[in-house]
Amino acid sequence: MFLVGDKIVYGENGVCTVKKVAPLDMSGAPQDKLYYHLCPLVGSGTYFTPVDSGAYMRPVMSRQEAEALIDAIPGIEPAVCNDNRFNHVDAFYKELFKLHSCEALVAIVKGLRSRMAERKTKSSRAEATMRRARDMLHGELAVALGMDIEAVEPYIASRIGGK
Repeated sequence: MFLVGDKIVYGENGVCTVKKVAPLDMSGAPQDKLYYHLCPLVGSGTYFTPVDSGAYMRPVMSRQEAEALIDAIPGIEPAVCNDNRFNHVDAFYKELFKLHSCEALVAIVKGLRSRMAERKTKSSRAEATMRRARDMLHGELAVALGMDIEAVEPYIASRIGGK
């Protein structure tokens, strides 16, 4: 069970802080069931999920894991969908997000960056998918490395430089 103040990865929503572990304060909600009250690092609002739900939740990676991931970025293959049909492209990226893996997020960002550079056109769908993957990845790295989310990209660039 996670504790108040813990930073966790919650499904495909990215890093969240556990603000409260308590029953829902809503009429009709069972008072004997505990919920995590989660505030996302990126975005706004609050997520409520039962403590005993099957939702994907894990602690944020450690600093050592974050540094190792950054060092591995040059070797991570870009995720490229060779099918141009929107529903197939969406399904391709949806499956990668379901892996809940930072390596998959790196692959998505790398693949979409190269795809958009090749096409020299901007797709709002591709940009939104890339932004989502980048926000999730940078959010977790920021927490693991103890830095602001805006500092993550320059930090990655300085670490992997010419690799």
